[in-house]
Amino acid sequence: MKNNIIKAGATAVILLLTTTTIWAQAVKASPAATATGTINGANITIKYSSPAVKGRVIYGGLVPYDKVWRAGANEATVFTTDKKIIVGKTPLEAGSYSIYAIPGEKTWKIIFNSETGQWGTSHSGESTRVPAKDVVSILVKPVKTAALEERLKYEVSPKGFSLVWENQSVFVPIK
Repeated sequence: MKNNIIKAGATAVILLLTTTTIWAQAVKASPAATATGTINGANITIKYSSPAVKGRVIYGGLVPYDKVWRAGANEATVFTTDKKIIVGKTPLEAGSYSIYAIPGEKTWKIIFNSETGQWGTSHSGESTRVPAKDVVSILVKPVKTAALEERLKYEVSPKGFSLVWENQSVFVPIK
């Protein structure tokens, strides 16, 4: 009887470790990442999940043109500023915002939305964005990059931030 209890306990531990390992590997497919920097005295933090190209066509493929995208993977990307800033020509108060994008072949729309903490897409694959909570949007132009960027990344510079992935970079001016 004692051996059966030990075997059952060992089996449960092995099952738990196997399940945890499989789950951890699935989560790491698009690992969490953070970009930080300072723009005009404001501390900026962008928290996102970083998917990989993995040989796929990203824009116009995995990320369709002219459709709302969470600008990352998993949860919606979160942009935080500790001071009021100007996005393009529009003021954005201090706080945290979800970033969404509507990629196009020639122009992208970047959207700052006041709701945070939501998963980026619903079970049907549609965006969880609530348009009534959009606070700022800006049109920007994608630029072809010299090299393939395997993982999506955000970069904060003194003049704004860039979203870089696959063979494109999109710059959002901030002051």
